[in-house]
Amino acid sequence: MLPKWSLALPALGLVALAIGLAKLGTPGILAAGAILIGCVLAAVHHAEVVAHRVGEPFGTLVLAVAVTVIEVSLIVSLMLSNAGDAATLARDTVFAAIMLILNGIVGLCLLSGGMRHHEQSFMQQGVSAALCVLAAMSVLTLVLPNYLSSAAGPAFSPSQLLFTAIVSLLLYATFVLVQTVRHRDYFLPEGGGDLPEDAHAAPPSLAQTRIAFGLLLVALVGVVLLAKGLAPTIEGAVAGAGLPYALVGIVIAALVLAPESLAALKATRRNRLQTSLNLALGSALATIGLTIPTVAVVSLVMGWELHLGIGPKALTLLGLSLFVSVISLSTGRTTILQGIVHLVILAAYLFVTIVP
Repeated sequence: MLPKWSLALPALGLVALAIGLAKLGTPGILAAGAILIGCVLAAVHHAEVVAHRVGEPFGTLVLAVAVTVIEVSLIVSLMLSNAGDAATLARDTVFAAIMLILNGIVGLCLLSGGMRHHEQSFMQQGVSAALCVLAAMSVLTLVLPNYLSSAAGPAFSPSQLLFTAIVSLLLYATFVLVQTVRHRDYFLPEGGGDLPEDAHAAPPSLAQTRIAFGLLLVALVGVVLLAKGLAPTIEGAVAGAGLPYALVGIVIAALVLAPESLAALKATRRNRLQTSLNLALGSALATIGLTIPTVAVVSLVMGWELHLGIGPKALTLLGLSLFVSVISLSTGRTTILQGIVHLVILAAYLFVTIVP
């Protein structure tokens, strides 16, 4: 039986959206923020129910893909409404998500798990495969546009953009095939280590799983659209404080990634670091593999200019993040040291965003 709170909160999120709660002054903004947090908790709970039914790595894939699909819808809707700079919106969102995932989610998981369990292990083959694909996708989509001459500025020509979209989708589809079919064992938790409390609990029924999956989607819609509704307030606060506009994208990305972050932290505290890394790295791959092709097609159809190339500062941070991730996750075992290193890079990213 699903808890009553997990049934009520997604519905409450839809009600808040229907009445435009975030537009009803300060009390409404605070209430919308509280409901958003509730939707995050509900999403994590329902994702765990689905994951328990379908097993790993399908369970983590469900949450990663669901969040990314809704995130893509949010980006496209903002581009269609001409909110902000449509040419750089996809680039800024994707880059912020990658930095928050590689250094924020992974860093918090390694630090939290190391503090609780001293040392944790995972299947290095699966993590190395994910980092390999992530490095290729990141460079091809966010770095390569800066060094091509067919289009002015940090942009692809139409044919180059279409090629990049196809390649990104192909890489992601191949990774999912490897993760779920051909080499599924690379992404399963090792036999050692403590099992989660519910490891031997009876899986939910098919009806409960279907209900949980539907409520997961509803909760995620609530998270994304409530975050979108709170965006003007966040923009006003950032502008009032004299901070760079890029900080808005980071805040929105953090809100959208909240369900995955919480689910990953819960898994690592149960000594299931493999599940946490599957969720984190899978989310980063889905962010590029689904967002870039969708935005590319929309921009080509609508005739929009799309700037995907990142600047020197962002390029340095991306390179450092990928390099450190490869090293820190190269042995199959982690301690708090790796977690602190990732979090320091995250702190540097946030600091230089606020103080360019």
